[in-house]
Amino acid sequence: MYTPPLQDQKFIIEYLLGIDAINALQNTDNIDKELIWSILEEAGKFASSVLAPLNHSADKQSSSISKDGLVTTPDGFKEAYKAMCDSGWTTLDAKTKWGGQQMPMSISAAVSEMWHSANMSFALCHLLSQGQIYALEKSASEEQKRKYLPNLVSGKWTGTMNLTEPHAGTDLSKIRTKAVPDGDIYRISGQKIYITYGEHDMAENIIHLVLARTPDAPEGIKGISLFIVPKILINADGGLEKQNDVRCISLEKKLGIKGSPTAVLQYGDNAGAIGYLVGEENKGIEIMFGMMNHARFSVGLQGLSIAERAYQQAVNYSQTRVQGTPLACENGATINHHPDVLRLLSVMRAEIDAMRALIFIGGDAMDRAENAPSEKANYNQNRASLLIPIIKGWITELSVAHCSDGVQIHGGMGFIEETGAAQYFRDSRILPIYEGTTAIQANDLMFRKTIRDEGSGIGALLDEIESEISQVADSHRTAMLQAASDVRLTLERLLSRANEPRFLASNAVSWLMQLGYLCGGWMAVKSADKATLNSATLAQDFVKTKQICADIYLQHSLPQVAAYAAIINNEENAILNMDVSWLNRQTA
Repeated sequence: MYTPPLQDQKFIIEYLLGIDAINALQNTDNIDKELIWSILEEAGKFASSVLAPLNHSADKQSSSISKDGLVTTPDGFKEAYKAMCDSGWTTLDAKTKWGGQQMPMSISAAVSEMWHSANMSFALCHLLSQGQIYALEKSASEEQKRKYLPNLVSGKWTGTMNLTEPHAGTDLSKIRTKAVPDGDIYRISGQKIYITYGEHDMAENIIHLVLARTPDAPEGIKGISLFIVPKILINADGGLEKQNDVRCISLEKKLGIKGSPTAVLQYGDNAGAIGYLVGEENKGIEIMFGMMNHARFSVGLQGLSIAERAYQQAVNYSQTRVQGTPLACENGATINHHPDVLRLLSVMRAEIDAMRALIFIGGDAMDRAENAPSEKANYNQNRASLLIPIIKGWITELSVAHCSDGVQIHGGMGFIEETGAAQYFRDSRILPIYEGTTAIQANDLMFRKTIRDEGSGIGALLDEIESEISQVADSHRTAMLQAASDVRLTLERLLSRANEPRFLASNAVSWLMQLGYLCGGWMAVKSADKATLNSATLAQDFVKTKQICADIYLQHSLPQVAAYAAIINNEENAILNMDVSWLNRQTA
């Protein structure tokens, strides 16, 4: 059973972001509270009644491939996707020019959270389409936009991203897929792996975005171009013609997200798959990275979603399971009264609420980067870019920990697939990996967002945190200001060693996690303060929960800021003293 977290989502939108501020940012007054609440409530119903019931069965069944390369998604997926399209959910955040509703990310993120909590394997299909829509809106020609965007926005067609090759994972400079010019088109040949929804039976066409090299392209990432390659070719009238020269040759067998087909695609077995250049030759990486913030934000949101689902599963189980007699309780009390189970659930709740607030703040920052007045464009773009690696890295790392705790709360039953707790743990494990591993997010944060501007972006973030925290209750203010001070000292330490890249890289993940825990504390304390100030209009249990969650976060989570400071600020980084040859075990 899945319960949409509408109360918390509405609180963040109304009291942390402000509906008037959202409207001002969108330059409209059409997004009123009643409309937003209606969208969230209907999305919650769709998530809980249509998507959630398919989650466990899809994990057991998985997607399958036939001998001729046709992929069948789990039972119910095709019908659920049609219902999703028929109800207009695929149009929520796309531009109105192409048939979208152009809702701000702070609203669409709330909807996406519910879909991914209910059924992450299913929701991945539209996530990839959203990324492609965003890329084409920014970089495609007007003709390409008219040809592809309306059907992608409506969900009639779905989209993919084709980056990875068997020999080239994170290192895109090693890409070998070829794109040979042939008049106005290109002939694409090569193999791509890890293509989410690269082949499936839910839409009439699949539009692939493919990174490839033209014959005279320079070496490395500077020689990569981006191409639109439809599964089925499209005629001048917009109708479908014939199968393009691309086929699915296998599906990956995976640890988790088993309901979603992860395809190996082969291009150019015959004359070459017909592709269309997006932008200019050799600009593919720039275009792809232009949509990377959007994609990485979405994966951070998935981390929140799967942690929320694991939390709800654990809460529901703990309310009915009787094992032993909890201390100071009567015989027959359920396991949620055991102090350690209560600890696990309480910390999960406090951190997940902080994660959600940070996601919504991040979505709002991305809206501001796109829509704020031009004189504030650089500031807003820098703030959004700074928050993205923290959101993607910190939240997905915590999601794995929370899903593991969900299994722990179930005890032995959590290790058995029947309860469903194990599925969330398995599903969560991909999140710190795809769209850039935690280390990649950390290096981006360290070198591009910290060292490159000599800490000015981080300093501005710390200024804002300290300014807001200085206004809250004493019980929360002291610990948070100390944590912010710890981060400032760490920043100074890192800047003082700006010319030591191995030192910086070896501390990058610790730096990311330290900032993540600080931002989480900021959100927890800010939420408690806003709830207290608006207690007259909020349910008293909700206000009290926010206050207690802030207390729990400060006691159990915020000390991680000091722990990471101790790691980074040590005079000698012991990791760099390890010789790689010493990692091998010896027999004697």
